[in-house]
Amino acid sequence: MRIAVIGASGLIGTKVVELLTAQGHDVVAASRGSGADVVTGDGLAEAVAGAQVLVDVVNSPSFADDAVLAFFTASAANLVAAAKAAGVGHYVALSIVGVDGLPESGYLRAKVVQERTISESGLPHTIVRATQFHEFADSITQTLQVGDEVHAPDALIQPVAAAEVSAEVARAATAEPINGTRDFGGPDKMPFADMARAVLAAKGADTPVSVDPAATYFGTPLTQNSLVTGDGATLASTHFTDWLATRA
Repeated sequence: MRIAVIGASGLIGTKVVELLTAQGHDVVAASRGSGADVVTGDGLAEAVAGAQVLVDVVNSPSFADDAVLAFFTASAANLVAAAKAAGVGHYVALSIVGVDGLPESGYLRAKVVQERTISESGLPHTIVRATQFHEFADSITQTLQVGDEVHAPDALIQPVAAAEVSAEVARAATAEPINGTRDFGGPDKMPFADMARAVLAAKGADTPVSVDPAATYFGTPLTQNSLVTGDGATLASTHFTDWLATRA
């Protein structure tokens, strides 16, 4: 099967390409570096020509509210148009668990626009919503540092390994479209404070961590379950603490 992976040079895209290629599929690895520009639309027709499946794992180079909205508005519209013109039979996209429940986040508002563009396109589609990656836990913890302490939101987080997210996206690409969303998360739901303590301990840091009801997630207030999966989600198998141990 011919599968076009758009965003193929990123953290998830590179792994998706490797997995699908190993399965024997004819994979087109497209990115801005290969001449496929999702913002202008240049090179997209060539990237998706003859593809039965389009996998959209692009991400914005800027997380500023206006820039990220402009990026996902343009990228989704251009990819949908290219997929329709090429007769693609399945559009697979990666999104985020809880994306439609945090409208104060500019990034998540932009992802909602992306999802809506795909779901309203008439194309058969599958949207895989994943929780936050293990690989981002350190940078998330750094954003919570206030002076010499970490102030963690009073909320849960459910880290998942990027490799397992990539495998889930690859599985979706070779399955039938569900014409909806599917949640995928790590095996453990934990307080932000516990995640931060685990990250710091793995680095040998003794930075104090406290739960702060006023603390936010990249400027966005959270409820207890804003970022975790609900009933019916598919769960990965790699525990966060086990993954951390492999990185030490």
